[in-house]
Amino acid sequence: MRLAARAGLADLADRLLSVPTDRGANPGAKVASLVAGMVAGADSIDDLGVLRHGGMGKVFTGIYAPSTLGSFLRSFRFGHVRQLDAVAARFLHGLTDLTPVVTTSPGFAFVDIDDTVVPVHGHAKQGAGFGYNKIRGLNTLLATVTTPDAAPVIVAQRLRKGSCSSARGAKRLVADAVKTACRILQPNTSVLVRMDSAFYSRPAVHAALAGGGQVSVTTRMDARVKAGIAAIGEDAWTSIEYTDAVFDETSGQWISRAEVAEIPFTAFAAQPKSDQVPGRLIVRRIPDFHAAKHRAAGQDGLFDVWRFHAFFTTTDPKMLDTVTADKVHRGHAIIEQVHADLKNSALAHLPSGVFTANAAWLVLAVIAFNLTRAAATLAAPKASELARATTATVRRRLIQLPCRIASRARRLILHLPRDWPWQTAWTRLNDRVADPPTAVTS
Repeated sequence: MRLAARAGLADLADRLLSVPTDRGANPGAKVASLVAGMVAGADSIDDLGVLRHGGMGKVFTGIYAPSTLGSFLRSFRFGHVRQLDAVAARFLHGLTDLTPVVTTSPGFAFVDIDDTVVPVHGHAKQGAGFGYNKIRGLNTLLATVTTPDAAPVIVAQRLRKGSCSSARGAKRLVADAVKTACRILQPNTSVLVRMDSAFYSRPAVHAALAGGGQVSVTTRMDARVKAGIAAIGEDAWTSIEYTDAVFDETSGQWISRAEVAEIPFTAFAAQPKSDQVPGRLIVRRIPDFHAAKHRAAGQDGLFDVWRFHAFFTTTDPKMLDTVTADKVHRGHAIIEQVHADLKNSALAHLPSGVFTANAAWLVLAVIAFNLTRAAATLAAPKASELARATTATVRRRLIQLPCRIASRARRLILHLPRDWPWQTAWTRLNDRVADPPTAVTS
């Protein structure tokens, strides 16, 4: 929480939040209490009482009761949620100034867009409904930014009713995500927006391009895409590293049944010329699932049966060739790990019956996720250690630790465990966020 204070969390909330009545008083302290509870493992409003047990009252001041925090969240309206979105974006910018949570290197930074349904229970939940996965819940739309040297952080988020389509509101979120990503990345860093077929639409694609990014989006198998695939010559396919692939050192190529090829393609060609987007259609083909089973049963076909997966990209072939572009696009699946991480921590529940309160809870969960990720990057000297760990792992190793509190000369002393394996990491984190020592004077 000292790191959160140095990044300006409470100050940003005090300056940007305008929740009315006495329930919205001291928004900075209340937002900090909510985030601290989530970092400590709370996934519901009642669980925020974790901040008031044991010796926590000696370490922290200004801790609010769970009932007060619940009343604060229920006072939110849509405009206040958007104000909290602004707090989250600026707070992430502050974290990037203090920590290497986002490091850039030559090449692309990847902005991934995807949604997931958070299950809810009870009939009093506003906006709850059955979505595409036939589960009753609320739909969360997230955008993450990932670089080759850093794990993903969340740059934009939105809560929607459970029965909405995936692409609803994607234009605004994509624009916000690209804008925030460009702010926290180094200047002149190329941004590639990766999306699945649910977001293959003019609003989302144009929002990414208008923000200065490139797109890599899975296409639906409509008539034009099928015609483009049929036009690819048999000699244009290149084997790639895929499941059960073997590398031939003599030829320097992969021996694999999975192959890729590309053709020039114009997305949304049936629309006015101003809406059309020129680019490349990259196709990956793999054998049909049932081909081996039929062959074993003596029902071998006259020709190979393939399954095709196509995506559209506006990237320059000189920067990403066909094989590399396919591999990069498959990396979009990393956002599923972020979804799983959130659902295993603060987003395990959407605790309120009020939709806007749950929307605010989602933004606070994102702030807690980014804060935990930033703390892990400070504690880990190597990116392969805690910097890429899940929130649960970071919490177990750096946050939920047993210690004894003692007082001496008006100072608090934490007696940490003896022979603790994470002593070096915790000490490194504490030293990096602690106030600098005072200058020695003679």
